[in-house]
Amino acid sequence: MVIFDRINEKEDVSLRPDSTNEKTATLSQSHSHLYGNSTDSTESALPRVSLNSYSTSTASVETSANRRRSFYQRWIDSFKPINLEDDGVDTSRLTPLEKSILASAKHPLARKLKTRHLNMIAIGGSIGTGLFVSSGYALARGGPAAVLIGYIIVGYAVLTMVYSLGELSVQFPVSGSFNAFFTRFIDPSWGFTLAIMYYLSWAISYPSELIACAMTIQFWTTSINPAVYVAIVWVVILVVNFFGVRGYGEVEFVLSIIKVLAVVGFIILGICITCGVGDQGYIGGKYWHDPGAFNHGFKGVCSVFISSAFSFGGVELVALTAAETLQPKISLRRATKQVFWRVTIFYLLTSIVIGCLVPYTNNDLLNGEGIAASPFVIAVNQGGIKVIPHIMNAVIVAAVISVGNSSVYGSSRTLASLAAQGLLPGIFGYIDKEGRPLVAILLSSLLGLLGFLVVNKNEDAVFTWFFSVCSLASFFIWLMVNVTHLRFRYALRRQSRSTNEIIFKSPLGTWGSWTGLFLLLFIICVLIWVSAYPIDVHGSDVVSFWQSCLSLPLLILIWVLHKTYYKTWNQLWIKLEDIDLDTGRREADLDRLKQEIAEEKEKFRAKPFYYKVYHFFC
Repeated sequence: MVIFDRINEKEDVSLRPDSTNEKTATLSQSHSHLYGNSTDSTESALPRVSLNSYSTSTASVETSANRRRSFYQRWIDSFKPINLEDDGVDTSRLTPLEKSILASAKHPLARKLKTRHLNMIAIGGSIGTGLFVSSGYALARGGPAAVLIGYIIVGYAVLTMVYSLGELSVQFPVSGSFNAFFTRFIDPSWGFTLAIMYYLSWAISYPSELIACAMTIQFWTTSINPAVYVAIVWVVILVVNFFGVRGYGEVEFVLSIIKVLAVVGFIILGICITCGVGDQGYIGGKYWHDPGAFNHGFKGVCSVFISSAFSFGGVELVALTAAETLQPKISLRRATKQVFWRVTIFYLLTSIVIGCLVPYTNNDLLNGEGIAASPFVIAVNQGGIKVIPHIMNAVIVAAVISVGNSSVYGSSRTLASLAAQGLLPGIFGYIDKEGRPLVAILLSSLLGLLGFLVVNKNEDAVFTWFFSVCSLASFFIWLMVNVTHLRFRYALRRQSRSTNEIIFKSPLGTWGSWTGLFLLLFIICVLIWVSAYPIDVHGSDVVSFWQSCLSLPLLILIWVLHKTYYKTWNQLWIKLEDIDLDTGRREADLDRLKQEIAEEKEKFRAKPFYYKVYHFFC
């Protein structure tokens, strides 16, 4: 199935690989003007300047005033809807699925993210409370060996997902990325269901990050109501997102550098403390023997999975930027490969260092409040280093702001993509002249006002139930990304297409997608088991189960309702031969693309061995 085969027979437009019609390139590029910067063509004319000094002075004042008015006018005009030129495409004969694919391909988001932005988003974009604080909870529940094993297992599953997603996003840099891919390669009902779950994950995470930021700042002073900090951070994040994707990219670039330097510095400091620097003397692997490497056995290892998922959450965000990336062919594949180093350095090495520095019996890991529960702070406090906790606290504040910023970005782009695909009312897909999904940003920001629950004594219980809505969502989304990648590859084969047209191939190929899929299925099953029969509880616990697994029946319910509403029970998934493999490419000339890929492969073969190894990981 190719959308443009059915658009207008008079124009004879086709995106088939064997088509030589020049209108193919014209049509696929007809929306390229949508992604540039929007400028106001109604600039006010400069006033005439008289030769006498008075007139010159007056003219200068008038010019300054006109420039100010022009700036304000441009600023006001930037919030108006983007002007979409009619490309002459008749969509009356398209199916809802075809309209959805076409809409996500030409959604007019601004392409302003550069390679450096994506690299830092990939490396440190979602490092936050999951690594800095929640890793302590995982350590207390499972022990140091369980944390390491959990991060390795979940890390590998995440790596297979990111590689699969990178291949698809470079090939089809469309609005919504994997949310649109679910609709396109599996089924619209799955696309809607998983996108809603993904949106809820970010939307609920945002107010909780605001609360975490307020509680972290209280490490220095408790004389100010934490609601004040929530309000300040909320305004800052809203302003950043009003600067558009470029503002988001620049802020994430700076904050990610801070987080990366902090984690690397902690690893170096942790190694030094383990080797004898500090008040404790030489530690080595002491805590791996006493109190031990494992706590609660196999169930302790399984309990680490949910904390690991929270730590890795947002790693897929780099693919969501595909439609707003200037050069996805270069930037996205580089950023995708950076995830390997993020998994290895920031999670595996950190888990080893933390396991050596903090025993899982430490009381603050489970009972400490805010920053006091962070194994990073506990480790340096035990080492007798006084100033480092303040530095780590500042880093955690920066990390929480970064994740809050990503929450607004991720939820707003998901909402806008759903609207563009026709799965939500069109108002949510409102795009202004600067390429910002304005309504989606405002709605996502308004949900952040739930952060004022920080003044409520029961806010922990409230957010526990909020998070139960999307507790297993990340695992399901990651699993379905691997399914999507497999269906893309098999659709190529079914339609007699070659993998030679794939711009960036997953280093792990379909084998990686299959192993990642089964591994994620295993993780979901054991998490359901641990939720039903939690640690330290004799028998089953209904409350614990629903707090951890409420997302499972909710996911099924949304899918069933969507199927029923649109009456699509006759088709549970799209047939491989009907999958659209062309709409959304930025390279319209398929033959030229194949030639470029072949030339790149030929140059790569001539490179030395060490370069090939470097290229595989970087």
